[in-house]
Amino acid sequence: MADDLTRLDGAPIRALVVDDEPELAELLSTVMRYEGWSVETAGTGTRAVDAAARFKPDIVILDVMLPDVDGYEVLRRIRARDPEVCVLFLTARDAVEDRVAGITAGGDDYVTKPFSLEEVLARVRGLLRRSHLVKANAEGSLQVGDLTMDETSREVRRGGTEIALTVTEFDLLRLLMLNPRQVLTKSVILDRVWQYDFGGDAHVVELFISYLRKKIDAGREPMIHTVRGIGYLLKPAGSDGAA
Repeated sequence: MADDLTRLDGAPIRALVVDDEPELAELLSTVMRYEGWSVETAGTGTRAVDAAARFKPDIVILDVMLPDVDGYEVLRRIRARDPEVCVLFLTARDAVEDRVAGITAGGDDYVTKPFSLEEVLARVRGLLRRSHLVKANAEGSLQVGDLTMDETSREVRRGGTEIALTVTEFDLLRLLMLNPRQVLTKSVILDRVWQYDFGGDAHVVELFISYLRKKIDAGREPMIHTVRGIGYLLKPAGSDGAA
């Protein structure tokens, strides 16, 4: 059964599976090929970086524990070449600090072993649908003050200056822009952006809010505001309201 997701040019989704367990890598690859996707595998971090440069994947399913360099370093090297690629971490580590480490390193999502194939595939589909790589289901633009977002091209600008965002950063900003001047709690943001309970860990929201602030508000009058003990809101610079 082929999946309904394709690249914008109509070509199959490209997935890179990185895991040093050959059986698991092959199992994941088989499931994704069944979806009609083009899949490559790598068993080490070095090979993963080389494969990413050559294959140019849309999604990387990346094990943290690799025999040469860890998945976090692999991600840094891949993102240096392709800052927009979607990344789903796979790991046996399930401590909150390890989840936060994966997100801090730049991962878009995190699944702990053992996991179900259905769960991994659902998470991957979710990331791809949220990215700019698949055909958009809706068209339109958003604007709050001098901040604009084109939902089709996924371009974000403030004061006319383009701002590059990761998939998750874009989704978080979109949620804030859809609800200007409204306070959104951390639990609501977790539910709307990640679409599942991320271990109930509010630190993930705080991390991504800090990432957005560095990109949206750096050197400018702030638009993203913290409402202590409640959550966050976005409002035009210089407007009245909570801060």
